[in-house]
Amino acid sequence: MTRYIIRRALQAIPLLLLISVVVFALANAMPSGLMAAYENNPNISKEDLVRLQEELGLNTPAHIKYLNWLGNTVRGDLGYSLTERRPVTTILAERIPNTIYLTLVSFIVSLIISIPIGILSARRQYSIFDHMATGFAFIGQSIPIFWFGLILIIVFNVLLKNPVTGRPLLPGGGMYTIGAPFSVADRLQHLILPVAMLSVFQVAQHMRYMRSSMLDVIHQDYIRTARAKGLRERAIVYGHALKNALLPVVTVIGLELPTLVSGAFFTETIFSWPGMGRLFVNAAGLGDYTVLMAIVMLSALLVIVFNLLTDITYAFLDPRIQYS
Repeated sequence: MTRYIIRRALQAIPLLLLISVVVFALANAMPSGLMAAYENNPNISKEDLVRLQEELGLNTPAHIKYLNWLGNTVRGDLGYSLTERRPVTTILAERIPNTIYLTLVSFIVSLIISIPIGILSARRQYSIFDHMATGFAFIGQSIPIFWFGLILIIVFNVLLKNPVTGRPLLPGGGMYTIGAPFSVADRLQHLILPVAMLSVFQVAQHMRYMRSSMLDVIHQDYIRTARAKGLRERAIVYGHALKNALLPVVTVIGLELPTLVSGAFFTETIFSWPGMGRLFVNAAGLGDYTVLMAIVMLSALLVIVFNLLTDITYAFLDPRIQYS
């Protein structure tokens, strides 16, 4: 296993280099130009723009700019934000915990809901419960996620009011009430709607994969043998079938977690959540290419890391899978 991990890590190096070339080329091909963040500022003269181009090294050949950027990135220097005029690493350090906080809670909530429902739906195939769960899954996978977030705000922030205070039942944005002292209840209230928006698709998707995989596993020969030996159904499902049935779910989770950590774009934008997704949207609108490149490269790195973790989890869940 150790040799496999080392080999996968070495294979990731040329892949990251290729991604860095593509990311840098796309950033330099932006229609607004690399100086868009400054050109739109009426207080900056043409002389200032020329001086800034020279200071930022933007008037050098493309390959020189790429090598300088790559060398700084390898050393952990992601450059300075053109709009906030702060190191990109500092900005990311402020935003990443907020995104992890949101996505981790929604991820745990989705697993707590989807895995038991998927198992129960498979055990009671074609029952009323199974039809209801399947209908919810189809709806959850079909509705536009941004539309669902707006509906949540309209219902719980605009229409429904607290009968005691007369204020909106749930906050419509932000991580906490500005100006109010720290309160766990306040943080949880601000978390409910974003988590609901982010979890609905995950719950539907994980539940469908769990149901389909469990149906396939519980009809295997070794499950029939376990039943023939007189084992209880609960012991058969959770002791023998669950590990193998989790493999497709682990695959889906391994593919979606990097995108969640790198930024839930719609959720953070709609609910004004100060995370990576909202940072990316703002940077794209302002042409802040240093921030954009840093987020894309971080996303690529997360995809590689989580794919490796997924493979390792396979070997843990199914002893038949061995890496040499």
